[in-house]
Amino acid sequence: MPELPDISAYLTALESRIIRRKLERIRVPSPFLLRTAQPPLSSAEGRNVRGLQRIGKRIAIGLEGDLWLVLHLMIAGRLHWRPPNAKLAGRQSLAAFDFPEGSLVLTEAGSKHRASLHVVSGTENLVAYDAGGIDVLAADLDSFSSALIAENHTLKRALTDPRLLSGIGNAYSDEILHAAHLSPLTLTQKLKPDEWERLFAAAQKTLKLWIDRLCAEAQGAFPEKVTAFRPDMAVHGRYGKACLRCGDKILRIRYADKETNYCARCQTGGKVLADRSLSRLLGSDWPRTLEELEALKRR
Repeated sequence: MPELPDISAYLTALESRIIRRKLERIRVPSPFLLRTAQPPLSSAEGRNVRGLQRIGKRIAIGLEGDLWLVLHLMIAGRLHWRPPNAKLAGRQSLAAFDFPEGSLVLTEAGSKHRASLHVVSGTENLVAYDAGGIDVLAADLDSFSSALIAENHTLKRALTDPRLLSGIGNAYSDEILHAAHLSPLTLTQKLKPDEWERLFAAAQKTLKLWIDRLCAEAQGAFPEKVTAFRPDMAVHGRYGKACLRCGDKILRIRYADKETNYCARCQTGGKVLADRSLSRLLGSDWPRTLEELEALKRR
């Protein structure tokens, strides 16, 4: 799912392409995408774009008359900039927003239709699409720790809870925790003052690093290949590869259709965290340290 740095890159690319441009036509061949009936989608046509906003992991396009188009890309939704009146082909093409200089096309891979489009009248009504999480880059240490400590959850869950923090998901939470030298399974109410300082600093530094990097790229070409797996990430998507800091292999915890990547040497004091499916299978034979894990692999 596109997260804060990715959404920021989309906004950077869209600013030069659609601000002060007329939205001539909206084509939505996929009936499931549009989740509101009033105002009608057709009422957005013929209006100039006045602004862009990020609402969590959503993109809000502001039009004349205080009308807003709110897009949620979910896991597999992506935006593309195409020539004017671009043809929509295949089931992955969900919508096209036609401007004089080009078409903004929304696609979604896979068969699970999760992406959404809402038409909203009035800026004050955008709050309904905000889960309430704080902006980490605008926060201070006290507000950051207060948000996460309100409930006693693992750091991984807390960082990715949109009610607590805005725009952070699976990928950048892995990167933040690695930068902070903290286990994803540490409980928020167990953190010590110095650990809170490391986590807050890592969150701000990691997000700013990737926002700056991706937005710089988006100043030129439109970000067509938004992905949660980037070769220069420290741990996310690097299972089995060497940690860029210590050289040990990156490990993972799998759950449902997601996984958490971490370095045991850098984050857990060498302890191998239990993978729910494998630890259930192995029981007491589940390796607790890197050394036991390597011995198990050699059997």
